[in-house]
Amino acid sequence: MAGHNKWKQIKDKKAKTDGAKSKLYSKYAKLISAEAQKVKGDKSAPSLRALIERAKAENVTNDVIERAVKKANEPGAALEAIVYEAYGPGGCAMIIEALTTNKNKAAQEVNHILSDNGFSLATPGSASWAFKREGAQWIP
Repeated sequence: MAGHNKWKQIKDKKAKTDGAKSKLYSKYAKLISAEAQKVKGDKSAPSLRALIERAKAENVTNDVIERAVKKANEPGAALEAIVYEAYGPGGCAMIIEALTTNKNKAAQEVNHILSDNGFSLATPGSASWAFKREGAQWIP
């Protein structure tokens, strides 16, 4: 019975690659959806066009891109940008930015990840004083 586990090997390999693709697709879908909301679905806007080109360079399918743009224009599909501040071991300050449709779920997820790694959420303004915003980045 040589080769009896061939399908299992294929299945495991496929699951690994499909998981990576799914993670990449959902990342770009959120980014494209948020940007499409900002530019009101105008695909000729430079920021959205650049993001779509970056997604295509990473082999994101046109179907995923089109659904993300269409979803951004639907009522009630607003992605909100939220900012969390945290302190960790040794007084290490951190600013976390996220896009979400559900603030409560995002807060729970962020708090869980932080607590697993020895960090804790801080009150707004308690860590941001140590950073300066330059473009899309926070500089210490």
